[in-house]
Order: sequence, then C-alpha cells, then structure tokens
Amino acid sequence: MEILNAASRVVSKHGIFDLTLEAAAKEAGISKGGLLYHFPSKEALVKGMVDHLTNNYREKIADNATADPNDKGKWTRSYVDVTFNQTYQNKDMNSGLLAAKAVNEKLLDPIRELYSEWQEEIENDGIDPTKATIIRLATDGIWLAELFDIYHIGEEKKEIVYKRLIEWANETKE
Repeated sequence: MEILNAASRVVSKHGIFDLTLEAAAKEAGISKGGLLYHFPSKEALVKGMVDHLTNNYREKIADNATADPNDKGKWTRSYVDVTFNQTYQNKDMNSGLLAAKAVNEKLLDPIRELYSEWQEEIENDGIDPTKATIIRLATDGIWLAELFDIYHIGEEKKEIVYKRLIEWANETKE
C-alpha cells in the first residue's frame, strides 16, 4: 500500500513521465529490489494503483447505496456523495489514472468497467435516467477539473452544487 501511495505522490509532484520504479522506491523509502518484489514492472505498479483506486471506490459507493434507506436514487446519491465527500484519503492516488493513460491505456479497463456498472445502476435508479446521467456527468466534471488542476470551484460553491445534485437525485420519475 505504501508503495502505491509513493508512486502516486511521484506522479502528483513531478508528473506522469517521472514515474519510474527507482523514483517510486525512493519515495517509498525502500530499495528498488523491494519494490520489484511486489511490482515487477512499471506497468504492474500502475495497474496496482488503478486496481486499488477502483476497488476503493467500488466498495464505498456500493456500501453507501446499500445503507441508503430510500431505494429511488440511492446509486446516484451514493455516487455524488462519495465523489464529493468520501474520495480516497490520499487524493494523489487518483493520479494513478493519469499514469495508466500514459503507460498503457488498457490499464484503465477496470475503471471503465466500473463506470459501466455505475451507469447501469444510475439509469435504473428510480429517477429519470437522463437526469441521473446529468448528475453523474456534473459530478465527474468537478472531480476531473480538480484532478487535472484545471479549476477548483471553491468549497462554498462546491457545497452548493453538491446539495443541488443530491436534491435532484431525490426527485422521483415524473
């Protein structure tokens, strides 16, 4: 786990192309041999980053949806809530997605599959499927703008947007 966090910090601090096994090992405070024991290649390291992130989000969103007492809109609300409020504790871990795109875009397949699953759940969530999709896309837009460090809307505005998206997710089909 610390190796994955270290690799993520390298990408966040220095950029995708500075992620090497040597740099990740140094950041983790271990030898390159120690890193190679767990991740025999850069591709394996990046795959580990993507898999870890994917599993973390899958679990959080499913747990939130399961715990929601209101069936209508539960997947949509869960997706919004986790993305806005329960993102991975180490936000640098999201940079694993950027690294995967640069190293081998097929490494993104687990997150692509997860998004397909989420979209299916969201479209069959008891609220208007188009509205649910727009809510997901708005949520993704904010997350991606922050991930790419393009634009941060500010905490106050972000809270207002979050509340509006949750409000929309509570509206049933018309």
